[in-house]
Amino acid sequence: MIKGIFEQLGSSLAHLGEKQIVTLHLGSFQLQFDKAAMIMSWIVIGLLVLLALFLRRSLLQDVEDKPNRVQAALDALIDLLQGQLMSSFSSERLGREMFPFISTLFLFVLFSNWLGVVPGLSSPTQNLNITMGLALMVFVVSQILAMRAKGMKKYWKGYLEPVPFLLPLNIIGELSKPLSHAFRLFGNILAGTILVAVVMTKFAPIVVPSVLNLIFGLFFGSIQAFVFAILAVAYINVAVES
Repeated sequence: MIKGIFEQLGSSLAHLGEKQIVTLHLGSFQLQFDKAAMIMSWIVIGLLVLLALFLRRSLLQDVEDKPNRVQAALDALIDLLQGQLMSSFSSERLGREMFPFISTLFLFVLFSNWLGVVPGLSSPTQNLNITMGLALMVFVVSQILAMRAKGMKKYWKGYLEPVPFLLPLNIIGELSKPLSHAFRLFGNILAGTILVAVVMTKFAPIVVPSVLNLIFGLFFGSIQAFVFAILAVAYINVAVES
């Protein structure tokens, strides 16, 4: 009986590691990507674009008119994001400048985590390539902002402080930030998917796995999106101010 449970569990988890790799040949150069992850990512992008168009259409009213429900909800969302995310920036100017980037990053991760709740679809953030791409984007933005704020000379000099022979350790410390940023989100989302699959194998009823899927997809997915955005703010602050 135990052997049968493990065999069933193994077969149910096998698809989690499967990747539909597509290879594009561009002369002597080969470009490979996971088709399923790309499709899920474009679905999230499409949903965000449709949401933006809907909100834009709903806000087409005179300034003197009473705010409608959509505008009131959007104002509440913006105030929430500004209060929870932008207040963590070291300066108000940097917070205003980074608000579109951080809020878009938060919404993309949030919708990606929520997408796994829909039957037949999977969260793009349970793919390490997606989370690593997002983390590297944050890393590049933080380094560009640091160069602009400090100047090139002071920026490169920072890697030699407090003593020059610590240069390798300083470089490793900087490179570890996008790695931990990406693996944290990837690990948490994938762990939720695995847990739901294990419960679905152990307990035949559909209700328990469905409830767990909703909890991990909606509640914990929201928390992980918020943590990812907060860490992005922290890394940008450290790069600019240190």
